[in-house]
Amino acid sequence: MARPNILFVMADQLAPHFTGTYGHEVVSTPHLDALAARGSRFDAAYCHSPLCAPARFTMLAGQPVSAIGAWDNASEFSASTPTFAHHLGLAGYRTVLSGKMHFVGPDQLHGFEERLTTDIYPADFAWTPNWERADERIDKWYHNMDVLEDAGSAVTTYQLDYDEEVGFAARRKLLDIARDDDDRPFFLCASFIHPHDPYVARPEWWDLYDHDAIDMPAPWDESELDPHTLRIRTGIQADTVGYTDAQVRNARHGYYANVSYFDDQLGQLIKTLDDIGQLDNTIVIATSDHGDMLGDRGAWFKMSFHERSARVPLVVAGPGVHQGVVSNACSHLDLFPTLLEVGGGEIPHDLPGRSLVNAWSGEDDPIDETFGEYCGEMTAAPIFMIRRGKYKYIHCDTDPAQLYDVEADPLERRNLADPTDERAGELETLIADFAAEVLKRWDSAAITEAVIASQKRRHLLHSAMSNQSESSGKIVSWDHLPENDVANSYVRNHQDWAESGPKMRFPRYDAST
Repeated sequence: MARPNILFVMADQLAPHFTGTYGHEVVSTPHLDALAARGSRFDAAYCHSPLCAPARFTMLAGQPVSAIGAWDNASEFSASTPTFAHHLGLAGYRTVLSGKMHFVGPDQLHGFEERLTTDIYPADFAWTPNWERADERIDKWYHNMDVLEDAGSAVTTYQLDYDEEVGFAARRKLLDIARDDDDRPFFLCASFIHPHDPYVARPEWWDLYDHDAIDMPAPWDESELDPHTLRIRTGIQADTVGYTDAQVRNARHGYYANVSYFDDQLGQLIKTLDDIGQLDNTIVIATSDHGDMLGDRGAWFKMSFHERSARVPLVVAGPGVHQGVVSNACSHLDLFPTLLEVGGGEIPHDLPGRSLVNAWSGEDDPIDETFGEYCGEMTAAPIFMIRRGKYKYIHCDTDPAQLYDVEADPLERRNLADPTDERAGELETLIADFAAEVLKRWDSAAITEAVIASQKRRHLLHSAMSNQSESSGKIVSWDHLPENDVANSYVRNHQDWAESGPKMRFPRYDAST
């Protein structure tokens, strides 16, 4: 059988909990629902690191944060790090990227043969945190409660401008693939910024929802909150500036509307696949880089290993994909070996993840665990996560341990590792085993040292680049500049006008019919 095409569609900051596909009673996601109805829905999929760039780098490399230095949103993604795009290219795939990938550094392709758009965020070291001054709030480029105050409806935003370009470029590339003579299978990644904050939606998507029907976060008490969540609340000014119930409802309304907007973009891409006759020969994968707390536990955005921040949707459909639900824990790290198995590439032996092809084929998956690392803002020490079966264990050297039964306690309100919890004694051995595993798996002190050394280098380099820009009047930029071959576009004087129309038409006109 011929190797399938692969369409990989990413949202940004989309928690599965806020989709109709995963059971939300308000949010409308008909295209994701339809994809799940004809394929597999993974119910315990996680990002490896709940922050944009680290989540994407670790997904592409199939390696954990600490292995590739993907610490934060200003960490360089080294050009010497192999990605699944490199491997798929070696396996004979045409590899194309449209949209956000948050690459930091001068390499803005990382194995993709073509990149159709620029990125939405900077490619330099401007967004580097400082763990030696971790208690100081970041102002210029950091989230705060303004996004709740500003939530609402608008005709356009910079995020809408971007996603319209991403969607159009991806759909046009699919049409170009259908019209050209390159018979290689394709891997096309279309990566959107929505429903990432700001929570501002176009009127037609905002009006899709009854404002009064927008559900609110479950009540919470500050005594329930772990130290990292408290740090996040301080960092985003939730504990000082605060927010009102009206702002919460507005923000969630805007988020839900933008989830539906992303869903529509997914639907348009799937329709284009159908239009070019490739739907039955294409595996479609829909996911997100991480989630959004959206007010749960008094937190917003991501940056923690709690469910709404670290869980991601993962829905797959296409040839060989079983119709059903996969309950086993998995993560973005598993996508590298999965894609290589699909594409017929040689799977490296050093990958920590496993292929999910058996799971989505309806076969038994004996593995029900995954791991995570967070080394970004609002902490001064690495945070580690182990999800195994129904339990999730979270460790940070500066904080008390956390253990949650995510099946019995999906909102993670009951920390079973708290010595005062009535089940702590019963689970003493389990807690001790998790703690010992963390010590065996990670060297927290060495990772901390590496993070701080990296931050110091990047702060120096950013200062030098900024000084060069100020001195010369020219911006020093690594940002991707998409190619635009206007000399060979549409109709030009070196082309035969009568031949241009038939050549670019799909399906080709057949005068005999």
